Amino acid sequence: MKKILGMIATVVLLCAGLARAAESTEGFKIVHVQDVADLLAKQPTSTWIYDANPSRVRDKEGIIPGAKLLASSTSYDLRELPQAKDSKLVFYCHNTY
Repeated sequence: MKKILGMIATVVLLCAGLARAAESTEGFKIVHVQDVADLLAKQPTSTWIYDANPSRVRDKEGIIPGAKLLASSTSYDLRELPQAKDSKLVFYCHNTY
């Protein structure tokens, strides 16, 4: 559980960094752990969590339960994403640096 919470915290930091970098033009939003939990509770069928970690990180740190594993941490086919344009997407990765 501790690892999962740590990974969710990483999601927050990743999203915060992305949101700040593209806040006005890209539509990213800063999310916190509770925001993700609330979103999953309200919209469980239209909220998707994606793990962008390489397999070595997944093996060591685990994954958030229910997260979809992207084929690659550097690029992926857009067909891996839901077709519904109103879906809420949360991407996370572990900072290994």
